[in-house]
Amino acid sequence: MSRTESTTYVPRPFPIQDGPVRLAVCISGAGSTLSNLLKRIDDGSLGKVKIELVIADRPGIKGLEIAEARGIPTLVVARKDLHMSRTIFETIRAARVDLVVLGGFLSLLFVPDDYEYRVLNIHPSLIPAFCGRGYYGRAVHQAAIESGVKVTGCTVHFADRSYDTGPIIIQKVVPVEDDDTVDSLAARVFAAECEALPAAIRLVIENRIGIRGRRTVPKIPKTS
Repeated sequence: MSRTESTTYVPRPFPIQDGPVRLAVCISGAGSTLSNLLKRIDDGSLGKVKIELVIADRPGIKGLEIAEARGIPTLVVARKDLHMSRTIFETIRAARVDLVVLGGFLSLLFVPDDYEYRVLNIHPSLIPAFCGRGYYGRAVHQAAIESGVKVTGCTVHFADRSYDTGPIIIQKVVPVEDDDTVDSLAARVFAAECEALPAAIRLVIENRIGIRGRRTVPKIPKTS
């Protein structure tokens, strides 16, 4: 189907099911985003969701320890693996994962057609500012401070086959204070991420958004 700026494309809907939506979370470090999602699942604010699989691109990281302590299956695929994306998505399919969340995952994934609009990324800036190759972690917040911007924030978007591109689902704005350090700014941006990502996940799994050009738009329910 041809997709234009005037045509709203509705992603393949999540099926109405009795069981939880099955998530895979991809990580590269401490697992802070993973911990946030687990907290939201535990308190019921994320809805009927289960983390089925945690995938890392390096061994020995704290995020894997968090997953293993909760009994969540894990997979480690080295960044240098030429077949990294294929291995990851083969495992995701085998686990019958419905939605993939990139939570501080630093490797570029090749998203296959059957997972189009099924992979979400969280980035600690207001895309298109301070994003793309090389912009991750502290470097993003350092760039925001050095540039003199008055606001920064976070972005949740559908991942595609490039760094920090794909239709934007949610952005949250965070002010940059005159006395901010990288650490203080990073902490406030992460607090915004903790609200934005669960909200974006709910929009997607509840089939409440469509795609128009490069924009996400509210999905209008069909009337009889």
